[in-house]
Amino acid sequence: MLAWTVILVSIMVVIALILNLWRLFAGPDLADRLLALDTMYINSIALIILLGIWFSATLYFEAALLIAMLGFVSTAALCKYLLRGDIIE
Repeated sequence: MLAWTVILVSIMVVIALILNLWRLFAGPDLADRLLALDTMYINSIALIILLGIWFSATLYFEAALLIAMLGFVSTAALCKYLLRGDIIE
């Protein structure tokens, strides 16, 4: 039962990634593109966690944690750049 669920959810996450990629290219302004990029890294984290469940390996969970930390910092830096025009004051 878990195998079918992981496959089904993985397909749904891949569809969400494709829709986010479309929003990244077709976004009307820069804020929409930033939001699509943020959602893409969250969906990629979910996909990596699902791969970790599928292969029963803990290395995937550590990679997902690393991507989550880098994604948070990069999103905060990009938002600050959009608001003020510079990252470091």
